[in-house]
This record gives sequence, structure tokens and C-alpha cells, in this order.
Amino acid sequence: MEYAETTTTTTTTPPSISPTSSSPNSSHSSPPPPPPIILSPCAACKILRRRCAERCVLAPYFPPTDPLKFTTAHRVFGASNIIKFLQELPEYQRADAVSSMVYEANARIRDPVYGCTGAICQLQKQVNELQAQLAKTQAELVTMQCQQANLVALICMERKQYQEPVSPIQSYDPWIYFDDTNQGSIWEQLLA
Repeated sequence: MEYAETTTTTTTTPPSISPTSSSPNSSHSSPPPPPPIILSPCAACKILRRRCAERCVLAPYFPPTDPLKFTTAHRVFGASNIIKFLQELPEYQRADAVSSMVYEANARIRDPVYGCTGAICQLQKQVNELQAQLAKTQAELVTMQCQQANLVALICMERKQYQEPVSPIQSYDPWIYFDDTNQGSIWEQLLA
């Protein structure tokens, strides 16, 4: 059974400008009154079934829209311990502390023996395995690059070994054939 305490604050309008009283001379009605402001207690105070004070230590960190957050932390740490812990901390560190407590409580519920330490060890093991796999892959990559370099060097050496010697005709400039002065000597070289 969940207890929900709400505080309703309403504003009243003076009788002279009340929406129910209208003057016969006015052609338009006065604006409607503002909606009532409903203040809801924080999730912690709802669960603990107590009145949520204006300066409730838990209210900024356990909003009424997320009661599971406080339920989880309360189950592991207890409300009085959470309150004491938050009161000892400066305000700028409280949000991080609540986040850590909720994380630890969730981990403790999943793994009662090791809690978040078990999750951290599991993640560290995964990191180590992935680092080993990365190192192995990088070593294989270096090996393949060396094999490729050796293969290219071998192909180049075989080409040089079996390449035919260059004939003197191939070493001539091709534009030489269009010169009119030495046409006879070119034909002699080609037929020889």
C-alpha cells in the first residue's frame, strides 16, 4: 500500500474581481483564476510515509516520478544511512553520491556477494581479453605487411633477372625517325 501525500495551495481572488460577480457594464469576463499548485512529496517521503518538509534532504535526488530509484537504495543502505551520508557531504557532491549509491544498490541486488566489484572485475576481464585480441591482430597485420613487402621484393628481383637486354634501337629517341637528314641510316639499323 503506497501512501501519497499532496499539499494543495490555492490562491483566492478579492471579491471585487471575482469571476462569479459580473458587472452589467462589462462586455467581457475577467480571466480565470490560475490553476492550483500541487506539491507532491519526494519519492523517499512517499515510500517512508512521512511528510515531505520544505528543506527535505532527499527531495532533489529522489523525484516523485522515479520511486524505484529510492526503493532500490533504501533496500540496500536504509533511509537513515542515506540521509546521514548526504548531510555529511557538500551539496555539489550529493548528486554524484546518490547516483553511486543507486548504482551500487542495483549491483548489490543483482549480485549480493560482490556487488559492483563483481561487475568491475567482469568488465576488467573483458578489457584484458580485448587488449590481447587487439595485440594479436596487430601482430598478424605486421606479419602480413612484411610478407607483402617480401613478395614485392621477390617479384622485382625475378623481373630483373629474366628481363631481356635492351636493344640499341629501343634506346633511340622516337623523334629521331622524323628527321629527314638521317632516314637512310635508320632503315639500315632496322634491317640489320
